[in-house]
Amino acid sequence: MLKPRALAAAMFCLFAASTAAHADGDIFSDGHVDGDLRLYNYSRLYASKTVPNANAFAIGALVNAQTGTFLTGFSVGASFATASALGTHSDTPAKIDTTLTGPNNSIGAFTQAYLQYQHGIFLFRGGYQYLADDPWMGNNDARVIPSSYNALKVQATPLTGWNLFAVREYSWKSRTSNGMYPDNLYYPSKYDGDSMYGNNGSLPLHARSAPGTWEGGTTYVHGGLNAQLRYYDFMHFAHSTFAMGSYVYDTGSGFNPAVGAQYLAQNYGADNRFTETGTKLFGVAGDHVKSRVIGGDVGVVIPNGRFDILYNKVAHEAGAVGGGALISPFTSNYASDPLYTTSMIRGLIESGPGHAWKGKFTYDLFDKKLELTTAYAKYFTYYRGTSHDLYLDVIYHLDGALKGLTLRNRWELSNGGVNNLNPTNKTFVYNRLMVDYKF
Repeated sequence: MLKPRALAAAMFCLFAASTAAHADGDIFSDGHVDGDLRLYNYSRLYASKTVPNANAFAIGALVNAQTGTFLTGFSVGASFATASALGTHSDTPAKIDTTLTGPNNSIGAFTQAYLQYQHGIFLFRGGYQYLADDPWMGNNDARVIPSSYNALKVQATPLTGWNLFAVREYSWKSRTSNGMYPDNLYYPSKYDGDSMYGNNGSLPLHARSAPGTWEGGTTYVHGGLNAQLRYYDFMHFAHSTFAMGSYVYDTGSGFNPAVGAQYLAQNYGADNRFTETGTKLFGVAGDHVKSRVIGGDVGVVIPNGRFDILYNKVAHEAGAVGGGALISPFTSNYASDPLYTTSMIRGLIESGPGHAWKGKFTYDLFDKKLELTTAYAKYFTYYRGTSHDLYLDVIYHLDGALKGLTLRNRWELSNGGVNNLNPTNKTFVYNRLMVDYKF
């Protein structure tokens, strides 16, 4: 399997080199290099007397490069990411927050290596790439190294603000993986040699691999309107239709009402990987996948801030996998999904069928150098009981000689729940210190 990939990479490089003489400008001097330097320190603090606190520290670098265009629209891009704990990991595995860089002291991978063609309203990109704007197959960029995908993407922009697109994903690299693998977050750590951690991991090691994903959809942004419609075929996992829209009404007074809505419908027959392997989600097996989700947002945008009341419901479905659990192959346990009520630690995807509401307030100070966010969410679920989360987020953007440097601290407390929602159903506090320098 590696030899065809190596051959394809070699042919790709030869193609790029051979076309340099036919560049629209200078393929190298017209190119672009940017990236991030990161220092993260994460602490998981448990009130449980039987589960030890877990910590992780890491420094990392992400470097992105893209050539200038050649042959009227072609370009080549690549990204490399590396992270190291500098030998600070505990000798006791249970005391390591493996969601940051896994259990090892260092990881590194090419996260992007793609050929792109962009001309007029048309865009094509093939190879390893970030799908940054995709709500269900995104970068999951809350750790040192983001997720990326081996995929083909085609997009057209008929009008300003309106995109039509299609994606075929073949494999992916999780936040702690060293390469691309045909799996997802429902597979166990070390499946097929994948160093994937912080995952759901419900499937057994003998489960058949994931054949990938088809996606098609459209997005539209104009004035205060922001809408999207997407269809996903997570092959042998779920067929998903997702719609989301929001509107901010400009009153001219600085106080602008906002509304939003979400809807997701999901189905799959008995040939899904959960039913094939008898895998239970939230302790419930099923002979098919079925999930129905609704969501609403009512808020107001104020000078330098915004306040929202948000709601989601995941319906209980008898006989379905997880009793109607929402299947999310690339966000489950990452809490990076687009549902309104998802918190930093988890949301209804991780807690199971039920409903939740959330209050959220954001405010900017000092010409947006300081960003403050606080939120409170409460969850009422069928299998994990009632729980609540309190969240605080402080971001400071430096300027002048230190422009590009951002200091951030995210803190969340989760309390309540049953069936080990938090270790031994006790309070769980998660603190994330994140220092990032963009260059």
